[in-house]
Amino acid sequence: MAPSARPPVAAAAAVLCLWLLVAVGEAKVHHYKWDISYQLKSPDCFEKLAVTVNGEAPGPTIHATQGDTIVVDVHNKLETENTAIHWHGIRQIDTPWADGVAGVTQCPILPGETFTYKFVVDRPGTYLYHAHYGMQRVAGLNGMIVVKVPDGIVEPFSYDEEHTVLLGDWWHKSVYEQATGLSSNPFVFVTEPQSLLINGRGTFNCSLAPSGTCNASRPDCALPTLFTAVPGKTYLLRIGSLTSLSSLSFEFEGHSMTVVEADGHYVRPFVVKNLFIYSGETYSVLVKADQDPRRNYWAASHVVGRTPSRTPSGKAVVSYAFNGNNPWMPPPTAPPAGPAWNNTAIRVEQSRAIFALPGHGVPMPARADRMLLLLNTQNRIDGHIKWTINGVSLMFPPTPYLVAMKRGMKDAYEQRPPPDMYDHVSHDISAPAPTNGTVGSPVYRLALGSVVDVVLQNSNMLNNKSETHPWHLHGHDFWVLGHGEGKFNPAADAWRLLNVRDPIMKNTVPLHPDGWTAVRFRADNPGVWLFHCHVEAHVFMGMGVVFEEGVERVGRLPSSIMGCGRSKGLH
Repeated sequence: MAPSARPPVAAAAAVLCLWLLVAVGEAKVHHYKWDISYQLKSPDCFEKLAVTVNGEAPGPTIHATQGDTIVVDVHNKLETENTAIHWHGIRQIDTPWADGVAGVTQCPILPGETFTYKFVVDRPGTYLYHAHYGMQRVAGLNGMIVVKVPDGIVEPFSYDEEHTVLLGDWWHKSVYEQATGLSSNPFVFVTEPQSLLINGRGTFNCSLAPSGTCNASRPDCALPTLFTAVPGKTYLLRIGSLTSLSSLSFEFEGHSMTVVEADGHYVRPFVVKNLFIYSGETYSVLVKADQDPRRNYWAASHVVGRTPSRTPSGKAVVSYAFNGNNPWMPPPTAPPAGPAWNNTAIRVEQSRAIFALPGHGVPMPARADRMLLLLNTQNRIDGHIKWTINGVSLMFPPTPYLVAMKRGMKDAYEQRPPPDMYDHVSHDISAPAPTNGTVGSPVYRLALGSVVDVVLQNSNMLNNKSETHPWHLHGHDFWVLGHGEGKFNPAADAWRLLNVRDPIMKNTVPLHPDGWTAVRFRADNPGVWLFHCHVEAHVFMGMGVVFEEGVERVGRLPSSIMGCGRSKGLH
């Protein structure tokens, strides 16, 4: 691995903490060897090809302790398809080339090649990993990362046992069919998913499938048991969503959940019946086994925020360990139906209920050095439907940004900077975009160490509807300043509605329909970082921006991230 450059002050403090952890807790190295290949799978009883890790989808959960090093040798056995893996929520301090975004931080891993990711997990919490090449995440290459606190460190809550819950959605069409439809004229959307998955399993009505393609007796689509509960005990559930389209409501029949962590940061505990969770988010919740132990209970996920479709709810079972109770017996009740799919108000209310736990939050700078007001619109460009941010639909250049910018290849990406603002005075967010926009590869250049406010502004699509967009920032966490309805007014809303007292830090946050979301972050991690909607179809259609900060401070780039575009011959 290439040597690293001296980091700025904030990153240096994080590195110092890691050195102390290594000295006191003897940080470990976890080495994995992964073969990425297509395998026939039936996660919802319908057989289709899935991208697997060592033959499994989802892939294995990575377990580590804060300060440990993760090494993953990824061997691409897809034969005709490239790949790359993003370690979602891991900030990659001093290792920006390991972020795993093809076109941004590396060239894709070619068929037959092996690429080694090496990075430090610098903060405890619940994180994710998934494919970051084209729309490959739709095909099942994903999993969870659990980072524990070092020995001797006491968390601000207690529990008896912990389990992971990975939520997803699933299509029967291939990734190629979906991507082709999105790129075509006329436009063909991916449609709603055929099923929702909980820990890789779902339910599809086989009577709707062609003969021979679906079999409800297949063991890999059997109703999953999340865990077996002992009456009176408290369980920590690490819940992550890697849906490609769906916003979800997740619940345990008859049980409440106390939210204690979000995206690796402790929150002021609050109780929910339904946990609204968006693609790319993780939450840790406490559940007490305090219900009648003579029966079992449903866990269920439901689509919210989109028109009701034929997508059935995801289902799993929580069984009770009690003398006389059959742990394999389905619950005697119908699965919970979940909240109304179109009740945006309760989803916004939950987003506003997440605050940093007193005494555990990272102090936020009092003011920003720069504000970006980013409007997302759906546009028709040269006959193709695209998403744009301030009129620009992002298209990755052939040479990864990190390579091009570090090596001074100025002709490898667009030099004209993208606009910081849109015309927020005259633009009508309740109407489709009045202009067509452009396709490009510009970069927001941020001063190293500067504080940046970003306000994401939602607007109506070409069909005159507004949707939920979960936004994920690579390489950083941000403070969530607030969510608002309608159009953000910099003069009024900047002081009236923003939470500067106890904002939670996250790496993924929802932009709700017909509203705005404001975040603040410190640009203190040298590298090039993607900021994008985590709906797979939307980022594929251009809904994202690229940030560069202190790239001159990045250490010597490993040749293994090169080999495409202008970097051919450097691999």
